Amino acid sequence: MKKILIVDDEQSILLSLSYALKTEGVEVITCNEIEQAEEALANAHFDLVIADIRMSGVNGIEGLELLKYIKERYSTEVIIMTGYGTAEIETLAYTLGALHFFNKPVDITELLSTIEKIGIPVKG
Repeated sequence: MKKILIVDDEQSILLSLSYALKTEGVEVITCNEIEQAEEALANAHFDLVIADIRMSGVNGIEGLELLKYIKERYSTEVIIMTGYGTAEIETLAYTLGALHFFNKPVDITELLSTIEKIGIPVKG
């Protein structure tokens, strides 16, 4: 069973991505706060984390902080997404170890293709 963790403060994103990614052999967990994500990561192995950069915090880069946290502790792939992307933020995400960087709205076909490339089954 493959496990995907989705971290975003927008409920509609959590629901739509969860629906799009949940398939046979894939469990999807969602969190709307960084602290919840860190707790989930401490309690289970995830094959992939998909995280929004800008959560409800003031500095607007919580997702990059989560990316750094994950890469320092786990062998988990991380996809970053944001509605506020700049070339600098994208470069920083890749420097910190992101597998892929998506601007919102996320192209679901491209997202599924990226996920499939790392060995996680997607809906046919």
